[in-house]
Amino acid sequence: MTGTKTARRRIFSGIKPSGHLTLGNYLGAVRRWVQEDQHRADALFCVVDLHALTVEHDPARVRRLTRQAATLLLASGLDPERCTLFVQSHVDEHARLSYLMECTATDGEMRRMIQYKEKAAREQARGGSVRLSLLTYPALMAADILGYGTHEVPVGEDQTQHVELARDLAQRFNQRYGPVFTVPRATNPRVSARVMDLQDPTSKMGKSHAETAGIVYLLDEPDVVRKKVMRAVTDSGTEVRYDRTEQPGVANLLDVLASCTDGKPEVLAEGFSSYGALKGATAEAVLEVLRPLQARHAELCADPSYVDGVLRAGAERARGLARPRVDAAYAAVGLLPPA
Repeated sequence: MTGTKTARRRIFSGIKPSGHLTLGNYLGAVRRWVQEDQHRADALFCVVDLHALTVEHDPARVRRLTRQAATLLLASGLDPERCTLFVQSHVDEHARLSYLMECTATDGEMRRMIQYKEKAAREQARGGSVRLSLLTYPALMAADILGYGTHEVPVGEDQTQHVELARDLAQRFNQRYGPVFTVPRATNPRVSARVMDLQDPTSKMGKSHAETAGIVYLLDEPDVVRKKVMRAVTDSGTEVRYDRTEQPGVANLLDVLASCTDGKPEVLAEGFSSYGALKGATAEAVLEVLRPLQARHAELCADPSYVDGVLRAGAERARGLARPRVDAAYAAVGLLPPA
């Protein structure tokens, strides 16, 4: 990233390499980063690979998905001349500050996190053990945010609770030890693109779901995309209308179509007389969105040194931003600086 933009508001957001990125990730978050956030603020976007270690994982797969996620973010339109793109584990300050956040948070706060309750319950139901990092990762997320003097954190509603925790920890730390951290706030998109699983329209399209038939991945082949959309679950009856409660399957298709075409789902519904026609139009709209992204991804994969350079420069700038603030936090809590 060229130049300095310290007077601008700072944005931080991240994406976890726990699975292949989906259409839901793109329409719900990444597109906003590309079209809005990188232009209006000093924006940092991070592949938060340390967060992928909170559950059982394959090391080679985490490395592969981390690189793929970074490449897809560039292919989507993040511009390293406008924003800072980097990998979390490449900047030691995240781990350094995470421990101080653990020392600032309480056990009760960690255990009240809704995502911890849900993920721990799933792990236990599978007969697996729950890693301590699953409980404490909101402290790492707080460190991700606070280390950069972040003003805004663009997140979905499911992550708002974690940003509220980061706010609480920043205020508590500042009250105890002095003014070190900026108190951030969560910013939810004005119009959130709700992309649900095509086979289960009551559940969000998630990149780490075991069942993949209802998930459109950004790198799916066109025939695969078309097949998944054409096999999407609809509802009883034949009328195409936008009703998330009574017709969640049809509403999901209309939401996807509206997000891809910048239309309004209620208005789009009036143009279809059958579910088949709606599915066909939605499939084509999705393919139009994915086509340039996939082409750019292929170009970037053919030039891995470019991606390496972007991540190296991004980590260097991120490190330069975070280190003074983390050093100040270490001093504030009473840790002896190295000689």
